[in-house]
Amino acid sequence: MDSLSQFVLGAAVGGAVVGHRAGGKALAWGGVIATLPDLDVLIPLADPVSRFTWHRSASHSILVLTLLAPLLAWMLTRCHEEERSRYFVWLLAVWLILITHVVLDALTVYGTQLLWPVWPEPISWGTIFIIDPAYTLPLAIAVLGAALVRASPARLRSRAVAGLLISTSYLTLGGVLKLHVEQQIRGQLAARGIVHERLMTTPTAFNIVLWRGVAMTTDGYYEIFHSLFDNDDISLRYFSNKPHLLRDIEESWAVRRLQWFTRGFYRVRNENGEVVMTDLRMGQEPYYSFSFVVGEQTTDGTVTAVPNRRAASAEMSAEMLSAIGCRIGSGVAADC
Repeated sequence: MDSLSQFVLGAAVGGAVVGHRAGGKALAWGGVIATLPDLDVLIPLADPVSRFTWHRSASHSILVLTLLAPLLAWMLTRCHEEERSRYFVWLLAVWLILITHVVLDALTVYGTQLLWPVWPEPISWGTIFIIDPAYTLPLAIAVLGAALVRASPARLRSRAVAGLLISTSYLTLGGVLKLHVEQQIRGQLAARGIVHERLMTTPTAFNIVLWRGVAMTTDGYYEIFHSLFDNDDISLRYFSNKPHLLRDIEESWAVRRLQWFTRGFYRVRNENGEVVMTDLRMGQEPYYSFSFVVGEQTTDGTVTAVPNRRAASAEMSAEMLSAIGCRIGSGVAADC
């Protein structure tokens, strides 16, 4: 999730656990501690694929953070003399702040290696978009309201708890809707005789009303949209894919790493002689956040591996957001 969401979530968790005793310090430290896992983006890794796939690995591991929590709690209680007798309460708060951060990230489609290094597979439930005001606003309002009640730690805690209850209910609703949407999409694909190898679904930008799916076939993929305002129907378009371009470089580390990290939801194209892999999970046609050049194709068709680099990509635009807004309400993609 975005940094603001993580900050206010951490602040709310801190306020809920120790706000009745520590007051505003619980909010402030909760927000600060919640930002720590995302500092892994500052680590200077060698290439773009490494930076893309190592984010949310060790720094987002429940195992690593569980080991780190006692040290952070000790450092925090040493900063405040009056909190030294509450070490174990702060330890619980710090652990919950860190764990809720990484679990929330796992609800997005990017992927979070929650059990690294024991089981490094990225976990991505895809029940919320990386930025969703409906999730963040209740937490932000609760934290701001709690911060303004300096004279009453008990009220500070109750407001933090209220924000957490509302935001968690929203997350639960997203999970329920995902189950419903996947059922609708699978049923419609079967009714149309579309055979697919794998299917993923995730909300579109800033909402949980319009959902996007990607169904991978042997030689392409379908991009699917389903709004809660639709009846039982879906709208879909087919796009070709060229995974055969990877045959000569399938042992390349960058290729194998992207295949693993995207869980098979990737597109391969030849763009001006360069072989480009695109993560199909984040974005929608033709706007994607992550594309990488992994090879070059010669005139005789041979593909050779090259040092990977980010490829130019068309990212989120006002046109895309307008189309999402139209599709949510219309229920008919063609009208948008």
